[in-house]
Amino acid sequence: MHFITGGRFNGKSEWVKNFYQLADTPHKWISAYHGESSGDLDRNLIVFEGIELMIREWSQALEFEEIREKWQEMLEKWLQWENADVNRKVVLIGSDISKGIVPMEALDRKWRDASGWAFQDAAAAADRVDLIWYGINQKIK
Repeated sequence: MHFITGGRFNGKSEWVKNFYQLADTPHKWISAYHGESSGDLDRNLIVFEGIELMIREWSQALEFEEIREKWQEMLEKWLQWENADVNRKVVLIGSDISKGIVPMEALDRKWRDASGWAFQDAAAAADRVDLIWYGINQKIK
């Protein structure tokens, strides 16, 4: 599993496209920014973009413990799928929303906190983690 994070509009998606040479590589791109939250894992390379939006949706209906449990179950499912074949790779892309001014609205604070926990879990589960700022990567794991 490969986890990529960084600020919004800092070039994460473009970096992933270049790093994995997606113009020439069969893959499936699932984007929460386009309303997609799941899909068939019918390619060896699966990219999930906008994972912070999945967490936002869950934050509206679930408590912290339930969000984290659901996220960890999803991570485990992806890891099992990936580990079933040496050629498989899951790439998670999430915009870091944990920096800056703490939101005033309780729901926004809950989303920010839940995303922080989810990103920590993703980083722990991933075998590689990259931080992207201004289109430049820093490998941190």
